[in-house]
Amino acid sequence: MGEHLPTLITDLGLILCVGAVTTLIFKRINQPLVLGYIIAGFLVSPHFSFIPSIADEHNVEIWAKIGVIFLLFSLGLEFSFKKLLNVGGSASITAIVEIFCIVTVGYFAGRFMNWSTMDSVFLGGILASSSTTIIIRAFDELGLKRKKFAKVVFGILIVEDIVVILLMVMLSTMAVSQHFNGGEMVVSFIKLGFFLAVWFIGGIFIIPTFLRSIKNYLDDETLLVISVGLCLGMVYIADSAGFSIELGAFVMGSILAETVYAEKIEHNFESVKNLFATIFFISIGMMIDPVSMYEHKWTILIVTLITILGKLLFTAIGAIISGQPLKQSVQVGMSMAQIGEFAFIVAGLGLSLGVTSDFLFPVAIGVSAITTFTTPYLIKSSEVVYNILIKILPQKVIKGIESYSSDTQRIHDDNKWKKIIIQTISTISINSVIIIAITLIVENYFLPFLMTWFTGFGGSIISLVITFILCIPFIWAIIGSKPKKEIINEFWDESIYNRAPLIAIISIRLTLVVFCVIFIYNQFFSSKIASLILALVLLITMYYLSKYFNQFYNYIQTKFIFNLNEREIIQKKNEEKKKKEKFQYTWDNTHISDMIVPQNANFIGVPLGDLDWRTKFHINIAYIKRGDRILQTPNSESALYPFDKIGIIGNDEQLQKFERYLQIIGETPPEDNEIKNTDNFTLQKVVVPKDSSILENKTVGDIKDDSKAIVVSIERDGKFIQNPDRNAEIKLGDYLTIVADKKSLKSLIQKYELK
Repeated sequence: MGEHLPTLITDLGLILCVGAVTTLIFKRINQPLVLGYIIAGFLVSPHFSFIPSIADEHNVEIWAKIGVIFLLFSLGLEFSFKKLLNVGGSASITAIVEIFCIVTVGYFAGRFMNWSTMDSVFLGGILASSSTTIIIRAFDELGLKRKKFAKVVFGILIVEDIVVILLMVMLSTMAVSQHFNGGEMVVSFIKLGFFLAVWFIGGIFIIPTFLRSIKNYLDDETLLVISVGLCLGMVYIADSAGFSIELGAFVMGSILAETVYAEKIEHNFESVKNLFATIFFISIGMMIDPVSMYEHKWTILIVTLITILGKLLFTAIGAIISGQPLKQSVQVGMSMAQIGEFAFIVAGLGLSLGVTSDFLFPVAIGVSAITTFTTPYLIKSSEVVYNILIKILPQKVIKGIESYSSDTQRIHDDNKWKKIIIQTISTISINSVIIIAITLIVENYFLPFLMTWFTGFGGSIISLVITFILCIPFIWAIIGSKPKKEIINEFWDESIYNRAPLIAIISIRLTLVVFCVIFIYNQFFSSKIASLILALVLLITMYYLSKYFNQFYNYIQTKFIFNLNEREIIQKKNEEKKKKEKFQYTWDNTHISDMIVPQNANFIGVPLGDLDWRTKFHINIAYIKRGDRILQTPNSESALYPFDKIGIIGNDEQLQKFERYLQIIGETPPEDNEIKNTDNFTLQKVVVPKDSSILENKTVGDIKDDSKAIVVSIERDGKFIQNPDRNAEIKLGDYLTIVADKKSLKSLIQKYELK
């Protein structure tokens, strides 16, 4: 008798089989796959008895937890902290206004329906984000992705993602404490900000460096294993620090998003993410209770109306406040009126923590299903709504909005203090976080270890010394890393009123250095006098050794900035290389082709200089054959006549484009153009010797006048000059692409000793 098959395998097989069927159906009817997965979950749940149900829900919950980890990790890979910085003020302001208002309305709506405080808070969290999947699909179907308002919508979605991640951390903290002390919430946010900064700075400094050191071993399999390991490692760290596992997965994804392997990791991880995300959304569908949804049908309807009207209104108001025109604000607002994937995650979080009622999840499912279907219609009707608003709103209000939008778009802050303030705040913040992190790590991990080896103050003294050695570069940076001396001198001399703020900034930096020293010292000893003396000694030491501290800190800073921007640096180099290769390919394929001037062409008798074909089509005319006579290298005054045979210089694409032009404006049949190339003319690439003085100070025009030859291109230091001007100077070592008849070209090469 065979071994009994574990329920884990049978449940997983059932889940994936039903999920595959619903995926095919929802693809066929062109609906979001997420809803298909949720329906699949309902079909295999105990609430639906017509097909077999899963045997062990606990196993599915574990798979689902892995699913949400990988889902957030994948979202982090698509996200980038730099992307958030590049979102722009309009999208950021709009998102913040919309999230604050809809969360507030959601909370009070829950309280109005006599829900508990926790249910109301989580309802606000559920309404906080819109569905990226649904919006992108709707924009694709309607052809709106390139519209100006779509860029604002995508920016809002990026801000929403990061805000909802932070909101989930806050909700987890509130769920554990079960009360809403304002002071504790502020402390929680400060703690969250500190850990995010530590993880990001440390991750950017360590992980890209680590990946570069093992790049020779990074095939697809190894990279996938390492990235999953880093993800789960950060999940463990976040959980140990008291934060949600979702935050840890998202942070590691966003760190890896800044590396050169981001696209490769995302591609390799796609199948893993899809598998576990499917299980996660199916597990969510298993929580659907049709009886409960029917019982709360009016609640679903109310929350749906709040979602559509609230998100539409608040997003549009946020867009107007950010300076968007009325029409664009309406378009943005009507695009965001739905909830999506994050709503399920937030609702599931409340259930897993045991702090929300069972009905909240079915409500989220019902609202999401309804708003998914209404979104495309709302987007399409935005133009109609805008026209209605134009008619019903007072002209004074409309003109006020447009005037405000116009003024906001013109605002450009050129305040000279901006550079100093931004650099001061960023320098102090980043280095303070690093100093605190190093101190806490030494205190909590190294000191207990040293205390087992040393008695008395030995362990504390060694820990203090280690901490100062590690922290000195960053302590110095607070006072030493400042704007350039020229900028400070400019402000100092510009106005007497600038001097007091400059002195204040320097004083603040000095004070912070003293506080940092006292903070470090007090983690190991308690003498205030000793800490002040130590701070004074340290300041004097840093003053005399500032040169060495500066070099070391610059090395660290350069390393960090390179790691942060390595992806863009390599992409830029690759683009330049491709551009150069493309340009090289273009000119290596340049050749001469004969064409016939159409009988009724509208350029008959017009000087070639006036036609300006060189600029329009990027071609040159090598010669004009008229009967038995050949005009070599015609000048700008030369004109064309019917049935002239012209030798055109260009690459395949340029020649085809020019030939189509001739066929369009004339009546000459295409077969008449198929004439063999003139044998007397040729195109050749030559080099000007570096030790030659014959071509020194010569121009392209001199070569043309001397030898009736056309210089088609000049290659100099790896760069090309296409169709150089006749006044362009020839330099030693240049590669010239020249067109002329064979006799003239041979004479030219001999005369100028070309190679």
